[in-house]
Amino acid sequence: MATEHGLTAIPTERTCPFDPPAPLGLLRAQRTVAPFTFPDGHEGWIATGHAAVRTVLTDPRFSHRADLVRPTLAMDRVEIPEVLPGMFTRLDPPEHTRYRRLLGPEFTPRRLAPLVPRIEQIAEEHLEAMVDHGSPVDLVRAFALPLPSLVMCEILGLPYSEHERFQHDSEVLFDLSASEQDTVAAWTSMLDFLTSAVADKRDHPADDLLGRLVADGSCTDGELVTVAMILLMAGHETTSNTLALGTFALLENPAQRAALLADPDTAVEELLRYLTVSHIGPVRTALEDVEVAGRLVRAGQSVTLSLAAANRDPARYDRPDELDLTRDATGHLAFGGGVHLCTGLQLARIELRTALTALFRRFPDLRLAVPAAEVPLRTTMVVYGVHALPVAWA
Repeated sequence: MATEHGLTAIPTERTCPFDPPAPLGLLRAQRTVAPFTFPDGHEGWIATGHAAVRTVLTDPRFSHRADLVRPTLAMDRVEIPEVLPGMFTRLDPPEHTRYRRLLGPEFTPRRLAPLVPRIEQIAEEHLEAMVDHGSPVDLVRAFALPLPSLVMCEILGLPYSEHERFQHDSEVLFDLSASEQDTVAAWTSMLDFLTSAVADKRDHPADDLLGRLVADGSCTDGELVTVAMILLMAGHETTSNTLALGTFALLENPAQRAALLADPDTAVEELLRYLTVSHIGPVRTALEDVEVAGRLVRAGQSVTLSLAAANRDPARYDRPDELDLTRDATGHLAFGGGVHLCTGLQLARIELRTALTALFRRFPDLRLAVPAAEVPLRTTMVVYGVHALPVAWA
């Protein structure tokens, strides 16, 4: 809810499926750092401007530690630990650095290059299955969700036969409207799945990411379960929703498809900027008094960051609310920034480039099978996107 002083809740409803909630843009036009009241009553701030968000993401005087950071949304529907052993996304250096040193080499362009032919094969196999099924299909279930899920399973060394289970559990855990009973069941199921996977790697060593982490010996089983959970959930949720929402945007802007096929790398960066599916948080807490965009953030105060609003900041991008796949979108914040810059950003880029070009080359006449207004949006989810995308072709 917006007040004359700022916000008392994160807006999630959208008037356009591709634009951030309107109150965020209105707030950014007034002040790029504004007061924000957190669910526990803590008075903090919300940053919506590109420069301000980037400052908070990269300044070491802001912490991401779970014991310091205030939640952006009330999570009192269920008792789930704020942090588990190995939850590197909620740690600061030097604890955070240890995990990034383990994982960083696994996601470099050089390490990922041999996977490109396999990702291309996965894309073609699912597109062929769409042809066999016939028009129309739900692109989320037929293509956008299985592709990154299968890739992450092969990288981690997890059985893809369990994909329906972990996809369901992940969706529930990211759903802010899920019941306590469903959330606890999904949490327990995900932990059981990955605990069994880690135990299996100890009994049957393998040359996959999880197997190499087990062999390294520097992490406990509890740490490995948490690391695997972060990589699995983040690795398929964000990419699948960017892929589905990106396809939706291209179906609504058909003139942009030629630019995608002509320069996929530039096009993908613009889609990441324009769509920015991480629409809740992240949050940082000041370790000392810090001035950001003319506002004094006092030690102990938290700042929630709107990456979506920052990526639409007219002070950073010309015509920011227009999708232009020829635009140089360098500097976008869709992957975050600073020490917590997304570990798998290079993998996400490869998957999006491969999947989108393969899709529109195979189906140049792809179209929505329902009116755009009937596409169900993930407004209650931590990761924004569409629940389904019915598409058709001749």
